[in-house]
Amino acid sequence: MNSSTIFDNFDENPFHQYLGLRLIETKPDFVRLRLTIKDTTPTGIGGSVNGGVLSTMVDMAAVPAVFSNMLPGSEPAGTADLQITYLRQSHGEWVDAEATVVKRGRQLCTVQVDIKDSEGQLCAIGRVLYALRSN
Repeated sequence: MNSSTIFDNFDENPFHQYLGLRLIETKPDFVRLRLTIKDTTPTGIGGSVNGGVLSTMVDMAAVPAVFSNMLPGSEPAGTADLQITYLRQSHGEWVDAEATVVKRGRQLCTVQVDIKDSEGQLCAIGRVLYALRSN
């Protein structure tokens, strides 16, 4: 799969549409996704965005960030590890996931993902190790 395919079809993916995820910004080694909060958004304590949804956002943002700058001879192999730290509840009109590739190796990419609410508050921090293989 090439990077243009993942970017061109991201917003049309039924799972992304169900959650309300859209690709807002992309540049080499960086992606911003937006989750528009609606009545059907799964909620947690106090009506905040469910933690599983935030974790999904971490993964969904990391993948196109990796694809945004694939090195020749590499192809994606999938998420190897995902960690998330919840800092505060996520409320508001939308929540953004900003994914930055902090290290790109031959077999693994390390991606930092910051989850911010519509007030600009940092709600969660995620880290993804994304596996690569040689083609």
